[in-house]
Amino acid sequence: MTMLAAVRSGPLTGHVSVPGDKSISHRALMFGALAIDETRITGLLEAADVLATARIVEQLGAGVTFEDGVWTITGRGIGGLMKPDAPLDFGNSGTGARLMAGIVTGHPITAVFRGDESLCRRPMGRVLTPLKMMGLSVLEERQETLPLTLRGTADVIPIFYRLPVPSAQVKSAILLAGLGSAGETMIVEPEITRDHTEKMLAYLGARIDIVDGEEGRLITLKGQPMLKGRPIDVPGDPSSAAFLAAAALICPDSDLLIENVLINPTRIGFYDTIAEMGAELSFENPREQGGEPVCDIRVKHSALKAVRVPPERAPFMIDEYPVLAVLAAFAEGEMIMEGLAELRVKESDRLAATEKGLMACGVDAHSEEDTLIVRGWNSVPGGATIRTNMDHRIAMAFLTMGLGSAKPVAVDDSSMIETSFPTFRSLMESVGARFHIQRSGAR
Repeated sequence: MTMLAAVRSGPLTGHVSVPGDKSISHRALMFGALAIDETRITGLLEAADVLATARIVEQLGAGVTFEDGVWTITGRGIGGLMKPDAPLDFGNSGTGARLMAGIVTGHPITAVFRGDESLCRRPMGRVLTPLKMMGLSVLEERQETLPLTLRGTADVIPIFYRLPVPSAQVKSAILLAGLGSAGETMIVEPEITRDHTEKMLAYLGARIDIVDGEEGRLITLKGQPMLKGRPIDVPGDPSSAAFLAAAALICPDSDLLIENVLINPTRIGFYDTIAEMGAELSFENPREQGGEPVCDIRVKHSALKAVRVPPERAPFMIDEYPVLAVLAAFAEGEMIMEGLAELRVKESDRLAATEKGLMACGVDAHSEEDTLIVRGWNSVPGGATIRTNMDHRIAMAFLTMGLGSAKPVAVDDSSMIETSFPTFRSLMESVGARFHIQRSGAR
């Protein structure tokens, strides 16, 4: 374990680019494996979770090469993946495991899914339920956590499915399974979630129709398309950029430009919220990249005020709530964040971990079912070592807090940051942030 501490820092200035978006990186590798010909990917997030997906698509028979910053995936077409000769190890990646379950559903193969200790605690039931309706077999009866043995089919059943809770992962797994059916797979999502799967499948040649109605968004996928490999340039991850933006907001005299960031409307809830809080924030040089909107984000140190964050915004910023809660500690007034039930089933119980971390740093915070309430102040004491529970976003959120708090904030283990943002420390330091290795037991 690497105990790392963040120290109160001066201005964060300059311009920086964050690594590629994790959600799009996973999908680029997987969809490239389902396409014909080559898919050339630039800007891929080369972090542990995504590299696990790269190894897995190779195990399933796709060609995977890397040269001069370009990942080339030679696909096998829909239904053409092969039975792996060893278990598929997803490490810490829930996205990888859930989306790949959809892909395996559409192939007459058997695969063992496994992961690290954290992933094996996370529920798979919500994604397995519709996939079983489509023909997936789970050899372990009544088990809904990894390790699992999954058996797909050549005769996928197209379904009409209404998502019981907002989940881009469940939606994506159903669509990926539906690629192998002879009919139309239809999904109703009452609340809109990340749409990277729909955008990328359409970009590669799938027929997807999307209609907004009174009951929500209806997504219809025509099965058995021919996906054609195309270049994919992965934009910067807005969830990773959120840590840099938050640090700039709480470090006096900061003026930071974060370049080439994805601003898909389903991913910018954090930026909408900090703007409401009074953040001096601007989206500059907007453009389109591989079917997705991107821009450069400028953030300056700002006096923040607490706001109420409604539950309907949660799907658009679910990964950013820990660092938003950190910002709430520096804001004037009482911040109320609602609709956070999904945080209970992430890499850790993020709602509980965030609450405990804030309290350890001297912040008035408490949770009520799916709501987190934080009473901010212009000075945050800090001075604690935070238990991360192997959760990368908890680690990065509280290290961000330490850059603006009166006393350093340490985390008990920073090694898991490699799963999503391996250059977190170096990028932060390049614009003026201060960190040091924390000795065991120090405060």
